[in-house]
Amino acid sequence: MDIVLLFLAASATALATGIGALPVFFMGSRAELLRPILLGTAIGAMTVASLVGLLKPAVDEGGTVEVAIGLVGGILLLVGARRLLAGREVHVGDLRGSRVRLSVLVFGVLLVHSLPEGLAIGTAYASDLAGLSLFVILAIGLQNVPEGTSVAIPMAEAGFSRSSQFWAAVLTSAPQPVGAVLAYLVVEHVRGLLPASFAFAAGAMLALVAFELVPQAFGASRWVRASAGSAAGALAMLALAAIAGI
Repeated sequence: MDIVLLFLAASATALATGIGALPVFFMGSRAELLRPILLGTAIGAMTVASLVGLLKPAVDEGGTVEVAIGLVGGILLLVGARRLLAGREVHVGDLRGSRVRLSVLVFGVLLVHSLPEGLAIGTAYASDLAGLSLFVILAIGLQNVPEGTSVAIPMAEAGFSRSSQFWAAVLTSAPQPVGAVLAYLVVEHVRGLLPASFAFAAGAMLALVAFELVPQAFGASRWVRASAGSAAGALAMLALAAIAGI
C-alpha cells in the first residue's frame, strides 16, 4: 500500500509538469514573460528543499565521507547528462533546425534529471522524519511547473502541436515515479544508504538549480521577476518546513 501511495504521489508531480505547458497554449511566446517568475519560484523552492529537507538530514544521520560522496555523485550525474546531450544535431519527423534541437535538448536534460528527483521523493518517503516526504513532494511539484513551460515554449516555436507540447512536458517527469519506488525499496531494506541517498538527491537538485535554472531565470531584463519568484519560493518552503517541523 505504501508503494502504491508513493507511486501516485510521484505521478502527481509528473502531471504538474504538464500544467506548466498550459500557459503556452493560450499565450504562445508571450508565456516567456511568466517564465522568470516561475523559474525563480522553482529556484527558491528547490534550494531550500535541497539544503533543509535533504542535505541537513544527511549530515545529521551520516558521516562526512558518505555525504560528500553522495553530494558529488548527484552533481556529476547532472553534469554528465548535460554534456551527453550538448552539441547534437537532431530532427523530429519533418521538423528540424535550431529550435527543434533546443526542444529536444531541453526535453532530454529534464528527462534525465527527473530520475534523481524521483530518488529524492522515494528517499524522503522511506525516512522516519515526520513531514519530510510531503515537503520534498511539494518542492518538486512546484519546480515541475516551470519545467513544463520551459519544454513547451521552444516546442511551440518549432511547430509542435499543443498535445505534443503537453505530453512531452509530462514525459520529462516520467522517471520520477520509477525512481521514487526504486529508492524507497532500496533504502527501506538498506537503511545505511539513507544519508548518501539524501546527499545524492541534494547534489543533483542543487546542480540543476546552478547550471540550468539560474542561467535561464536571471537574464539582463529578468532578474527582478526572477528574484521576486526566488524569494517567494524560498519563503514558502521555509514556512512549510516550519509547519512540518523539519
